[in-house]
Amino acid sequence: MPNATPLILVEPDAALADLLERVAKQRGYTARRVATLADARAALEDTPAGVLITELNLPDGDGFALLELAQRIDPRTLVIAITATGSIELAVRAVKLGAYDFLSKPLDPEVFGAALIRVTEARRLRAEVARLRGELDTARGAMGLIGKSQALADIAALIERVADSPATVLVTGPTGSGKERIARALHEASRRRQEPFVAVNAASIPEQLLESELFGYVRGAFTDAKNDKQGLFVEADRGTLFLDEIGDFPIHLQAKLLRILQDQEVRPVGATKARRVDVRIVTATHHNLRQLVKEKRFREDLFYRLAVIEVNVPPLRDRPEDVLPLAEFFLERAAKRAHRDIVGFSQAAARRLVDHAWPGNVRELENAVERAVAFARDRYIGEDDLPPSLIETAPRDIFATAAERLMTLEELQRGYVKHVLERLGGNKVRAAAALGVHRRTIQRWVGEENEGDSDKPEKD
Repeated sequence: MPNATPLILVEPDAALADLLERVAKQRGYTARRVATLADARAALEDTPAGVLITELNLPDGDGFALLELAQRIDPRTLVIAITATGSIELAVRAVKLGAYDFLSKPLDPEVFGAALIRVTEARRLRAEVARLRGELDTARGAMGLIGKSQALADIAALIERVADSPATVLVTGPTGSGKERIARALHEASRRRQEPFVAVNAASIPEQLLESELFGYVRGAFTDAKNDKQGLFVEADRGTLFLDEIGDFPIHLQAKLLRILQDQEVRPVGATKARRVDVRIVTATHHNLRQLVKEKRFREDLFYRLAVIEVNVPPLRDRPEDVLPLAEFFLERAAKRAHRDIVGFSQAAARRLVDHAWPGNVRELENAVERAVAFARDRYIGEDDLPPSLIETAPRDIFATAAERLMTLEELQRGYVKHVLERLGGNKVRAAAALGVHRRTIQRWVGEENEGDSDKPEKD
């Protein structure tokens, strides 16, 4: 079958290049042949390759440079490195620079053909993963979950699994982290999506009114009860009832809530008969309910009834990948409301958004973007349009950032050395002195070869 994947073959030996081209053709590839480093660079920049097959020892230079160039142009490029002087050191270096496979000369056509088969399968699998990720992003978008973090992906996957379950769900997380959005996503992903979604914040309703708001009342139940009132449980019948800040639920009403969860029946205040309801209960809190149970401020039996399924929403500072997607979503919405032609953020503004710790979480980000839209003087929000708290914020802790991104010690080490070098104008002698190491160690950390006499001091 013809293969539409662009393939660039870099081999100075014409006879071997003919052989490899024939094998590639048998596998459905149409190869673009070049023989030198210069021509290979031109070919890569002209037509980014899906597959690059290159000799590492080229007449006019080191083939390793091609591996780096291919990765810069398109990290998805799969590289097969070939060399007549095969060694473990060369293979390791090639793989570190992005090579998918490493072959030694003399080259067996069957071995080369098998390598091409592996490359073809790898591309197919990568395309499948990209497709599935796209479907997941689409599903998250349909749920209203905005972001690219693994934490959000895990939440989306959990929602998909339990959306149609009648089990109660407890959503935990700091204030402003988007717990109600998770509850709505659960509702929208379920078969109840056409029925009501009713949200109530237990902390925002006076305690003396909360019972009648939730459960309703009958005429004459108390002085001002001049007519029957349908409670929120009945209003949410066949749909979802979201009880936010359940940790603030009065202790004397917790027993009644537990009874409703057990019996699926609601008895309004002053009524003698109960009404059966079919309601999916989702609750949320920023409190540690387990601690409240220990302190006798929350019923243990109610806690276990509510926490059949738990969903934890991490604070925004722990999922920096979600900041810009959320900011762009809020920007589009705020610009539309304000009738402003604002299309994005400047690089400096985007950097400020990502670097901020967001103690107020998603809610703080939404407010910051709305303010920036009001202050913006251009089609792109600039650094000066952001709230002062973002401009004056201290840099994020480097170790916290490294832990969030699961950086290796080598990555952290190299990154720090490069920052020190930049601050000292590239002077390796001064950087080595500041770090308490030899200059050759600096060169090794930043991946440089020795450049002549590395012990000579550099001029400031």
